[in-house]
Amino acid sequence: MNIFVIEDSLFMRIAIERILTRAGHTVTGFADGREGLQAARINPPALILLDMMLPGLDGTSVLKALKDDATTAQIPVIVLTGLSQRNEAKLKSAGAAAYIEKSSLDLDQNAEGLIESIDAVLRDPVAMSGLSPA
Repeated sequence: MNIFVIEDSLFMRIAIERILTRAGHTVTGFADGREGLQAARINPPALILLDMMLPGLDGTSVLKALKDDATTAQIPVIVLTGLSQRNEAKLKSAGAAAYIEKSSLDLDQNAEGLIESIDAVLRDPVAMSGLSPA
């Protein structure tokens, strides 16, 4: 599966890209929301991991633009954030399939939670729209 990672932290983006590549996915990373959005419109991925705190076009704006565009509206989006509990209702109404709190990610030792969340959303994005944290 082709997955986009839209994350401005180079460390986080590379770590996620490596994990997903080892899990058998094709991964394209973007440090900028506008660039990731444009790429999704040209070549829609199977799933997008989207950071909320991005320079320029923030994650909320990217999510809204994705869901408002017929070309990208069906792409499941997993939000990566440190503020998810405070913004749960906002993320749900904006169309996020799920969210993962960055503080819960252990990318060095155990990436199973990330892989399980991605696999669950890819299997059934509608069922995941209740926004269960990973």
